[in-house]
Amino acid sequence: MSGLGTAGRKGDRVRSDCWVSIELRDGGPLELDVTTRVEAMYGDSIRSFVRDVLAEMGVHHAKVSIEDYGALPYVIAARLEAAVKRADPLNTNTWLPEALPCTQYPTEKERFRRSRLYLPGGEPKFFTNAGLHGADGYILDLEDSVPPSEKDSARLVVRNALRQVDFGSAERMVRINQLPLGLEDIRAIAPHNVHVVLIPKCESAEQVREVDEAMRESGASETYLMPIIESALGAFRAYEIASACRSVCSLAIGLEDYTADIGAERTPEGRESFWARSQVVNGARAAGVQPIDTVFSDVDDEEGLRASVREAKALGFEGKGCIHPRQIRPIHEEFAPSPESVEKAKRIVTAYEDAAAKGLGVVALGSKMIDPPVVKRALRTVKLAVECGLLPENWRETANE
Repeated sequence: MSGLGTAGRKGDRVRSDCWVSIELRDGGPLELDVTTRVEAMYGDSIRSFVRDVLAEMGVHHAKVSIEDYGALPYVIAARLEAAVKRADPLNTNTWLPEALPCTQYPTEKERFRRSRLYLPGGEPKFFTNAGLHGADGYILDLEDSVPPSEKDSARLVVRNALRQVDFGSAERMVRINQLPLGLEDIRAIAPHNVHVVLIPKCESAEQVREVDEAMRESGASETYLMPIIESALGAFRAYEIASACRSVCSLAIGLEDYTADIGAERTPEGRESFWARSQVVNGARAAGVQPIDTVFSDVDDEEGLRASVREAKALGFEGKGCIHPRQIRPIHEEFAPSPESVEKAKRIVTAYEDAAAKGLGVVALGSKMIDPPVVKRALRTVKLAVECGLLPENWRETANE
């Protein structure tokens, strides 16, 4: 067997990653050349680890060169696997890192999704400390941030990260590629406790159901779906897409591609996208799932971001995308309920619970009857206030003191 494969990144600006070159041979010893910035402390252990991974993948006769820039073992293993499979496309062996306990927690369909931070799937340097930023979700992106030639390698990095990286209590999300390429992503990530799969450029309910079926066939347990509307056709079919299957937890909109699709320039005022955003909000609400707004692309304009979040909130959106950690805090603060709305929600919830305790089918606050949708909104406001730290979890007890 002969063949040459390379994977990874190299250069003075690379960190937390490595570059691997493998030349497969028909015989002879395994030649291993490793240069690493951490030679004194970890050089020998890296070489031992590389030999173990290669043996697991059935590689015994090869010349292997590695330039390490502080990559963690799961990254080295992913780059090794990618290089081996590029050298020998018929090699179906794999090496999986241990699934750490910190990666095994579940999620819930109804949890808050105020912020979701995009992390390029091919750049593991952004993964390690991401959980410290406090986003509601982290998206390991396999679509726009990964060039076509690197999809296979990034897919393995993301798969291994799902088994090794501690994202705190945040949702673990993956944005797959547009179908049909996205089905290859699903086969790689599905068994590794991914919480939410984002479906880009979604235009039909059939695409959602195809992803849902592929996830289940690939070994996913409790995984939810977030289709992203990014075209005129997708916007027209918002409700159809949002109600495609029970796994859909939310419906998002992506305005860069949407405005390109309708031939309009994206503006700060957003008049060109008002209809599509309303379609997403109403389609999602009619289907009983969360509407999620697009990203705000100017990371240096906090006031612009805050205004964009306030507008999204007024339209009915419950969350917004982030492209930089500094956007998380303003988004959370703007989506937080006001003190006035919290007090009003508390009174409505209290009236609702009193009526339920008395077996009454009608909820009244003073002389006003409270409709069920108002009660539902009040319950959500109180829950969000607790989540944001504006109310203690035992607020009912303190209210009666």
